[in-house]
Amino acid sequence: MADGERAHAARSDPVGAGAPRRRRRVGGGRAPGDPRNIGWLYVLPGLLFYVLFTLAPLLHTVYYSFFSWDGLTEKTWVGLANYSEALRDDVLLDSFVHSAVLIVYYAVLPVIIGLGLTAALTRTAIRGFRFFRTTLFLPQLIAGVVVAQAWTWIYASEGPLNRALELVGLGSLARPWLGDFTWALPSIGAIGSWVTFGLCMVLFIAGVQKIPTSLYDAARVDGAGAVREFFVVTLPGLRNEILVAFVLTTINALRSFDIVYNTTAGGPGGETIVPSMYMYQNAFLYNRVGYAAAIATVLAVAIFVLAGIVLRVGDRSERT
Repeated sequence: MADGERAHAARSDPVGAGAPRRRRRVGGGRAPGDPRNIGWLYVLPGLLFYVLFTLAPLLHTVYYSFFSWDGLTEKTWVGLANYSEALRDDVLLDSFVHSAVLIVYYAVLPVIIGLGLTAALTRTAIRGFRFFRTTLFLPQLIAGVVVAQAWTWIYASEGPLNRALELVGLGSLARPWLGDFTWALPSIGAIGSWVTFGLCMVLFIAGVQKIPTSLYDAARVDGAGAVREFFVVTLPGLRNEILVAFVLTTINALRSFDIVYNTTAGGPGGETIVPSMYMYQNAFLYNRVGYAAAIATVLAVAIFVLAGIVLRVGDRSERT
């Protein structure tokens, strides 16, 4: 081939004369073997599960919230009337106040306890570490109904808690804990703390393992004790894990139902009623399915907003 012909071929074919050409798909679509298409196949089962069992029921609930319906007869369109009633419902407002109190027990206390146990279990090698970790995490694996029944027995007037108080000379403090107007909600909160702290502890122990040991060595060289080492090295290194723990436990506090239902059912006198319990009562006791759907929607929005605030605050603190 002459030099001129080679130059012309090079200009017309920048990839190189004789190199195999890629076929272009009509319309600019992806080829069947494109790795990005294969990636969607891995995502598809989880996506379908999410759409069918999470997104679709959520949208269906929002749809029902615009109707007045008893669950059996014909629905009646009422628009935003259910939401207007929810904003003026003192019982619903009280239930959110109770949930705010439970956040202290379900989120704040478990995170503090989890951090303390993590510091105690990971500073030095402890014999039986796996046993302690598994035992402390075990309440997270027990069904809520079983937990509620066990603690109902513990809190009973003749239960182990009151008997223990009598044995140590504190019988004056004994009371029917779940039937007391003052102590019923804190008693339920204590159950939540017992169930949830193991989850926080496991998250934090996993987080400690990724903190470079050189940071601990440097802190000890500088003369840092156990407390200072925890606040200077461990706590900053667990920032992401603490954020995740706060989000998960806060959501658990807002949507708590099984423990409340199986211990007090919202009593005494509505002192332990929470939004999910009030939603259940309206749907299955008062036959107000439309209003219950509106309560469920308001609760879902509250969970999304609060989780978003926690994530936003955590993201800002990480940047600073």
